[in-house]
Parts: sequence; C-alpha cells; structure tokens
Amino acid sequence: MRTVEGGRVPIRMWADPGSIEADAMGQLRNAANLPWIHGVAVMPDVHYGKGATVGSVLAMREAVSPAAVGVDIGCGMSAVRTSLTAADLPEDLGRLRRRIEAAVPVGFAMHRNPVDPERVPGTGGWDAFWARFSELHPGVQPLRERAQHQLGSLGGGNHFIEVCLERGGPDEGRVWLMLHSGSRGIGNELAKRHIDLARGLPHNADLPDPDLAVFVAGTPEMVAYRRDLFWAQEYAARNRATMVALVRSAVAEELPQASFEEPISCHHNYVAEETHDGRELLVTRKGAIRAGAGELGIIPGSMGTGSYIVRGVGNPASFESASHGAGRRMSRRRAKKTFTARDLAAQTAGVECRKDAAVVDEIPSAYKDVDEVVRAQSDLVEVVAHLKQVVCVKG
Repeated sequence: MRTVEGGRVPIRMWADPGSIEADAMGQLRNAANLPWIHGVAVMPDVHYGKGATVGSVLAMREAVSPAAVGVDIGCGMSAVRTSLTAADLPEDLGRLRRRIEAAVPVGFAMHRNPVDPERVPGTGGWDAFWARFSELHPGVQPLRERAQHQLGSLGGGNHFIEVCLERGGPDEGRVWLMLHSGSRGIGNELAKRHIDLARGLPHNADLPDPDLAVFVAGTPEMVAYRRDLFWAQEYAARNRATMVALVRSAVAEELPQASFEEPISCHHNYVAEETHDGRELLVTRKGAIRAGAGELGIIPGSMGTGSYIVRGVGNPASFESASHGAGRRMSRRRAKKTFTARDLAAQTAGVECRKDAAVVDEIPSAYKDVDEVVRAQSDLVEVVAHLKQVVCVKG
C-alpha cells in the first residue's frame, strides 16, 4: 500500500499513483477532501468515472454520495462451480452459447413474460419485494412492469455470461459458470434521480465537484435514497440469481449429467453499513468488492483473458475491500478508434463469442492485465481458482 496526501485524509492506494490518469487523481483528491470523509482506499483497477473513480472505496461518517455508487446500483458478479470437466463440453461450443442466449435476453432485450420465481431456487420473499416497489421514488412508478420483465436479463456494455475452465491445480479443467450484471434499467433510473437531487442540496453548494454531492444522515433525502438504494441492490442480487438459474437450465439441457454447487455472489457497486476503526460508517464501493476475512469474491478480466475466484484476508487498511475486475485502461470511444473487429477476433481466439465491430470496445487490450491487478493486491485477497473462459455471451 502507498499513501498520497493532499486531503482531509490520506488516500490509501494499491495502484501506482504515477500510472493513474490526472482526471482520476483529481477525483480521488476531491473525495479525500469531503467534510464527511473517514477514509479513501484505491484498488489496482482504478480508472476515471463519473463523479467518483471506478475502483475506489469511500468510508464516510453519516453521509453517502450516490455518484460514488454509480448508476448501475448493485452491479456485481456470480459464479457457480459445476461437476463438469472440459472433456464433457460439446465440440460445438456455439450450440451451447446459443442455448444460453435463448434463455437469457441480452442487450436491450427483456423477457416476454416475467420469469416464474419458482424457477429460481434458494430465493423467496418475492411478493414482499415487489410490494415495496410502490414505496420507491414517484418518478419510477410507471416502470414497474418493465422492471419485472427485465429481471433475469443481462443488459449490454461490460456485462457478460461465461462458461469457464479452471486452470492449474488438482481441478484443472473443471467447468464454472460466471455472469456479470446489475440492476438493469430500474437501478439506473433511481440512481439518476437521486444524483440530480443531491446536486441541488445547499450543503453541497461549495463542493469541488458537484457530482460528489452527498445525502446526510437525519434528512428526508437520505431516508429516501437509502430506501431506494437497498431495494435496487436487492433487485440486482435477484437479477443475478434468476440468470444463474436460467443458465444452469440451459447448460443442463445440453449436458444432462451436470450438477451445480451453490453460487458465489458479490456486489461491486454498492453501499454497506460497516464498522471500521471503531466507528460506524457508510462504506461505498464503486468498482470494488468486500474482502472480509474468509469471504469469497470474484475478480473478472476481459472477454479473452480469464478471471479469479478469491478469498478475502480482511485487511483493515482497505476497509476490507479488493478490486472488482481488471479495470479499463482506455475509454470505449478510444478503443473503438484504436481497434478493429479483426483485432477482436485475434485477441479472443479460442473463445466462442461475438467478434463483431459492435463489441470492439470490450476488446481485451482496452483493459488492464487482470493477472497484474490480482498480484498487486496479494495483501487483500488470496487466489482460490484461476479461470479461463471458453464461451462468452455479451449484449
């Protein structure tokens, strides 16, 4: 860990300060100067984001910044270890990919009818969950039906579903299922409304960056945000659980002998109420996972490189956090200007996936090296399994 001074609190860094773009460093210094800040931790996948950097952890006293969560509230990962091995997979992986794509809508698509909760084992309380929708921000009330139809769908951008093989160790070749998604359109709508509201509050008038505007404890605005935030985080978790169930069914249709272990799941855009340094704090992780001692997490790479299952060591310096992935090293716009579909095909050789111009912005070269990112946080997590995808579904 390195520290950078220049704020109310030092910035604790698991990245080389000299390698971080100036705009991102400016955001980190702005966060470190917030009146409510208790601490800032920066993960090795850090890069510029709207309001707050992706790959940052903000621990705050009786305040929370909705931009430090991001607009995809509750975005995160799920992974499932299966009984299958590489030898069980069909020679035609394209057929397996098509089965998954038929089961889970991607991009802007959604389910024609909401997914039956009976298809999602291990979850309950659906009636109570949807009953709370009427308590959310008035501006999203017309979106209930869309939210119901989108639950169990992937979305686009960097969201994905993968079939992976374990690399090295006694379980070489074991098949894993993995997916990355969040709270879909409803989380985005809630986040934008609260970010806009926070910007207009008087106590935020003199902040160096209006996008870092906060809600403070004891106010109606904070009560409303926490209500909507925690609902959206639950929606994201239920969305991933639904997709896990759908993907498992798709794989079982192709490979009936498959059995599946319990999923590993973690948010990486969220708020949690936690105690650190003897104080009760609101901890915001934007592009970071919780890595408490013994807790399992997922650190994915790009669509052609691989991912890691990790176990947290509970390092208090990082507020028990770790990175959420490889992290981008160039913007989507720059990636599209720099690379072609031919480059994408070359960099995803051996992976059954889309290789067209529409997903060039997800090319592996647009991301940092996930192996280096994991090595940079050896005091935050230990590696449980190293995975390499053979099928990747993107929106």
